Amino acid sequence: MGLIMTDLQVKRVYDPPDPSDGARVLVDRLWPRGLTKEKAKLDLWLREIAPSDDLRKRFRHEPELWEEFQRHYHDELRGRAEAVGQLKQLAAKGRVTLLYAAQNQTYNNAVALANWLRKRG
Repeated sequence: MGLIMTDLQVKRVYDPPDPSDGARVLVDRLWPRGLTKEKAKLDLWLREIAPSDDLRKRFRHEPELWEEFQRHYHDELRGRAEAVGQLKQLAAKGRVTLLYAAQNQTYNNAVALANWLRKRG
């Protein structure tokens, strides 16, 4: 059975890195504007786990589309076993922080991914 993703947090990639972040994983398809790789202090850029460009563009971080976005994104995630496996391997070693660039802290792909991972274990 899969590992339980309990020590998982979500954070904006522009926020300062913290030692408590554990493994820092950027889960966006596009690199964050104006951010250097040095400042991001990533352990992994897992662009393969990000929503498809089509889904990302349709969603536009609009709260009224949140449930539909999550449903479609979770469907996409079922076909990304390799990328999900990479996250689970990191989680087996300790905390994982999913990083995103969106301004909306409530409705973004990292939150949707964390919700899916927590439910599936």
